[in-house]
Amino acid sequence: MYYKQLFNYYTMLKGEKKEVFLVASGDLRLSANQKCWEAQESMEKALTAAITDLGWSVRRAHACNEEKKHGFIDSQKMGMEVFRSLDPETPLIVAESVWQYTHHVLAGLTTHRGPILTVANWSGMWPGLVGMLNLNGSLTKAGVKYSTLWSGNFDDTYFVESLKEWFETGKIAHDQSHVKSFDLVKIPVQDEITGREFAKRFRQKKAIMGIFDEGCMGMYNAIVPDDLLHQTGIFKERLSQSALYAAMQKVKDAEAGDALNWLLDQGMKFNWGNDPAVQLTKEQTLEQCKMYIAATRIAADFGCDTIGIQYQQGLKDLTAASDLTEGLLNNKLRPPVFSESGEELYAGNALPHFNEVDECAGLDGLVTYKLWEELGMQGENTLHDLRWGEYYKGDGIDDFVWVFLISGAAPAAHFIDGYKGAESDRQPPMFFPFGGGTLKGISKPGPIVWSRVYVMNNKLHCDLGVGEAVFLPEDETRRRWDDTNPEWPIMHGVLKGVSMDQMMARHKANHIQVVYTPDEASAHKACRIKAAALAELGLEVYFCGDVELTYNS
Repeated sequence: MYYKQLFNYYTMLKGEKKEVFLVASGDLRLSANQKCWEAQESMEKALTAAITDLGWSVRRAHACNEEKKHGFIDSQKMGMEVFRSLDPETPLIVAESVWQYTHHVLAGLTTHRGPILTVANWSGMWPGLVGMLNLNGSLTKAGVKYSTLWSGNFDDTYFVESLKEWFETGKIAHDQSHVKSFDLVKIPVQDEITGREFAKRFRQKKAIMGIFDEGCMGMYNAIVPDDLLHQTGIFKERLSQSALYAAMQKVKDAEAGDALNWLLDQGMKFNWGNDPAVQLTKEQTLEQCKMYIAATRIAADFGCDTIGIQYQQGLKDLTAASDLTEGLLNNKLRPPVFSESGEELYAGNALPHFNEVDECAGLDGLVTYKLWEELGMQGENTLHDLRWGEYYKGDGIDDFVWVFLISGAAPAAHFIDGYKGAESDRQPPMFFPFGGGTLKGISKPGPIVWSRVYVMNNKLHCDLGVGEAVFLPEDETRRRWDDTNPEWPIMHGVLKGVSMDQMMARHKANHIQVVYTPDEASAHKACRIKAAALAELGLEVYFCGDVELTYNS
């Protein structure tokens, strides 16, 4: 009622002139904003047409900068300046067709009193969905009320009817019937005991989370307040990317060469060229091997159980990307790393790494790795971007298939043929001037448990469910890769009992965590046990989709 009254009052003040303001948060990097501006303009044109058809007009809150050749809000400073000029009572749309840095607009949105709607384009090529989901997770953590929508062409029935609902009421009620609170359901007693006993041991033993510079690309939602983390038994060790770079200089060329030769012996392919400005070179890969060794040594020195490297800011101006490093660390089978005294570090184990210093993923990843190992299953896990997806019918599949994609952190254990199925491609020069390659592969088909830890109402929460990584034909995989980022590892993901719209409406982050199980029954059982473990660690837990809450006889 409050929002409806606000809308009616605002309309009355304007003499029936129904107007909505529009802002667009962009990247911090000029090259990215320039390259993506054309897509943003096209998206805003289609969105404006949909709004106009409903009898409203759009006023863009900031102009295109002719000197910069784009019209994004590209800094926190600019964002504050834009919001100072806006009536805080007006309805506001944040329109995103690209990756955006949430902190550019977060300050203004925290004090905006009018209805807020986040909108993204449904596209793999232009990652507005990823940007919007990060913004949504950050607004959720900040306690800002908002509604959210997504569309391919902004003329489909779901979008138009939902947009109309927002204009009439100031909010949108999406279907969330797929969500069940762990506190309101019963699971088998032994599963609950197994999960809670594991969590008690985990919390009593305690763990250290190594943070190589906190906060990455404006991801406010990826920073877990220390007091919330401490309740789980995890404590941060704040490390520096400059120290990581310095440690890389102390790694011997021969050590880096040994790591690379180990990967070549495993059958991994490196797509090297001769032009370092645009191609991956052997020198860049060797530099990444030095980073891998240096990161492992620093982690061991500080007793870290998991680490996260920020990488996109700071390191990109000094050295090659950290993606290969991250994927290697997340795999149990990896090049051996030795201390200066000759001791092998983390021998026989992964050192779970959370890409982009997403601490929510770090908590989830460490708990999952330890729990799966204790349950006798393969514990390697990773986050992915919830990038995009389409319905696919054929080859035994008749379902919506998501594109899960991430530049780093995916372990070779997830790929078809492991390291033999892995390649390394250069990261785009637009983002990484000093190059560096990925650990790229196609995720093998099999049952998965998916999850996301997030902060809401100053408390840790987790959504989790079961799914399947499916196998798609080579031409379809290539099409999906080409429509997103062909340099990055990919998983074709099906989420059981969760529709596309339900996932978009509910998910509180750009990232999703995935881990394999041996079979479907194990996925349901492990999901239940993990839910109990997280609940024991103090998280509010929700089953999403078709999770079997009892044993399937």
